[in-house]
Amino acid sequence: MSEPRRVALVTGASGGIGADLARVMARNGHDLALVARSVDKLAALAAEIAATGRPAPLVVAMDLAAPGAADALAKAMSDAGAKVELLVNNAGFGLNGAALTLDRAEQADMIDLNVRALTDLSLRFAPDIAAARGKILNVASVAAFLPGPGMAVYYATKAYVLSFSEALGEELRPSGATVTCLCPGYTATDFQARAGLAGAALDKFPAMTSMAVAEAGYAAMMAGRRRVTTGLSNKIMVALLPLIPRSLVLPIVARLQMKRHV
Repeated sequence: MSEPRRVALVTGASGGIGADLARVMARNGHDLALVARSVDKLAALAAEIAATGRPAPLVVAMDLAAPGAADALAKAMSDAGAKVELLVNNAGFGLNGAALTLDRAEQADMIDLNVRALTDLSLRFAPDIAAARGKILNVASVAAFLPGPGMAVYYATKAYVLSFSEALGEELRPSGATVTCLCPGYTATDFQARAGLAGAALDKFPAMTSMAVAEAGYAAMMAGRRRVTTGLSNKIMVALLPLIPRSLVLPIVARLQMKRHV
């Protein structure tokens, strides 16, 4: 029997941070499997990576929020003769607006993708990753450290991602596998348009590039760090937050979020 193809699986790889994480990982010699809903965007990224002389990534077009997606993805990897040794859970989205005014079903879909799918994929592939002393990178946000009136469900999902990542990492520690949580701040991607933030006040602030975030996330994952927050101002904010009463944080975040509608 031939040796399995040992791959780094990247979800949400059709654009933004996910696509740049794939580029960084390919540049560093990883064989890739790319997952997202858009087969055309994945195929274009795979062709771009293959043109650099790297092996052409496996491409799987799939809605990870659909029931049974983790098992279907595992079967696709098995059918391709691949074994996942690194997992990047990047797929996710946000919605801007008061929770009671946003569509309830869309908010439930956000939980399905940001929380349930990430958890299911992590647990589905963790045995192979642990056996290989591999790595998991879960993409959260600086929103994980805050309550988020104006994006309440999104902030809550990212708080879950951070908590779950830290706990799973501790459980996997005896195996030699590591779990890293990437917590970027404002990043120039298509996230803003999907979340309903295009043209918002936040766009006037400087943003990190998705490539800069991807490089920081990759370096932290390979170093086995538990968590990485990108950007100096974000690091300072996260360090200071425990010192500020929630009674002050809540109205400040609410005001900032409401300005996003301007």
